[in-house]
Amino acid sequence: MTQSAERDGSTAYDVIVLGAGPVGENLADRARAAGLSTAVVENELVGGECSYWACMPSKALLRPVIAAADAKRVPGLRQALTGTFDSAAVLAHRDAYTSHWKDDGQVKWLDGTGARLYRGRGRLDGTRRVTVVAPDGGRHDLTARHAVAVCTGSRAMLPPLPGIEDARPWTSREATSADRVPPRLLVVGGGVVGVEMATAWQALGSEVTMLVRGERLLPRVEPFAGQLVADELRRAGAQVRTGVSVTSVQRQDGLVTVGLDTGESAQAEEVLFATGRAPRTDDIGLETLGLEPGSWLDVDDTCRVHGFEWLYAVGDVNHRALLTHQGKYQARVAGAALAARARGIPLLETDRWGAHAATADHEAVPQVVFTDPEVAAVGLSLAEAEAAGHRVRAVDVDLTSVAGAGLFLDGYRGRARMVVDLDREVLLGATFAGPGVAELLHAATIAVTGEVPLERLWHAVPSYPTISEVWLRLLEKYRDE
Repeated sequence: MTQSAERDGSTAYDVIVLGAGPVGENLADRARAAGLSTAVVENELVGGECSYWACMPSKALLRPVIAAADAKRVPGLRQALTGTFDSAAVLAHRDAYTSHWKDDGQVKWLDGTGARLYRGRGRLDGTRRVTVVAPDGGRHDLTARHAVAVCTGSRAMLPPLPGIEDARPWTSREATSADRVPPRLLVVGGGVVGVEMATAWQALGSEVTMLVRGERLLPRVEPFAGQLVADELRRAGAQVRTGVSVTSVQRQDGLVTVGLDTGESAQAEEVLFATGRAPRTDDIGLETLGLEPGSWLDVDDTCRVHGFEWLYAVGDVNHRALLTHQGKYQARVAGAALAARARGIPLLETDRWGAHAATADHEAVPQVVFTDPEVAAVGLSLAEAEAAGHRVRAVDVDLTSVAGAGLFLDGYRGRARMVVDLDREVLLGATFAGPGVAELLHAATIAVTGEVPLERLWHAVPSYPTISEVWLRLLEKYRDE
């Protein structure tokens, strides 16, 4: 494909990508590998939310917390642990993993793909057109010969509470980038961000109080998983209050006070609202295409926006699965699909691996929650499978029945569940909760995605003595009951 060229006062590329997070980077890489000239537009840091305010900094904060929690439960090792966390060292480690919020390395990688980076705010300006306003006020008018891909991600969403703007609350960004440990921290919300940040900051020295509107933590996974996380947070010293709603928030004299629907109030130096995400589509020019600004974008399995031959929406913005690994997967699919279309090649003729259809977003989305204990889940929960009309059975195993769990650490607490489609005898979902279970997840993802019959899984022999032996216990229980 031809490189960029001036045309009618604009610069033309085969593909224009809005957003240089992991999704935009991967899509641009695929487009360039296919020989398509590609422009990437980014208003913040190349590398996006995951690199600077989400996946990387949050896991850098959590890793020493989880390692210490595990070590304290290993006989002979717990006695070697003295003192408390060196919070300054943990924060410095976090800073290193965010490259101190500088994107030089990511820019170098993107340049190496051959894509052209435009710094500034990019907006759609009609069919296949994008305008970029640079930080210095300069303007670039870009035209796409084949495709524009919206990869702008999502942002934290704050509830419309009285006083919330003046209270300067934390969102996920502040929670992962704070440069000090607050003496007290209120966490509003019981989803993944809420429980992970409660785990991290409680261990680093904050007195954490969780305020959760629902009746349990992690409402999108099996109930036992959220209960185990709540139990451990309480054991660590956090307060976990469920069934309460925040009705107001105000900051005064360095303290934040939140009002509750119970008539009570709670106070801390900082408050984190982990109450959902919204698409970053409110100011990207959707109105020029007849689409609603601020909306999620509905796409097909190639991530092409319905009603458009040239417009793609990849990653969080299409609301299929708000996870970095799923967004990167979609980017690989969309990149392959738009490259084939740019060449005029029917997708089915080149789709040997099903690479042009993001089917994993429907039935086999894996996710790990990096708390103590870890939670790892893929596919449908029991409630979701039943709601979808499947004839199913849940098989539960206490992980203490597995020899590898007891060797992993003393006093191991955990549980596993597989959800079986009784008509086909394949897995629809699996959930694990317990220390070290994150590494069990890919085996479950393969079983769900591949629709591996249970009679074949029976011959996938787990190594002894590892926690993976839970697979044998699950299959034995299913067979024998």
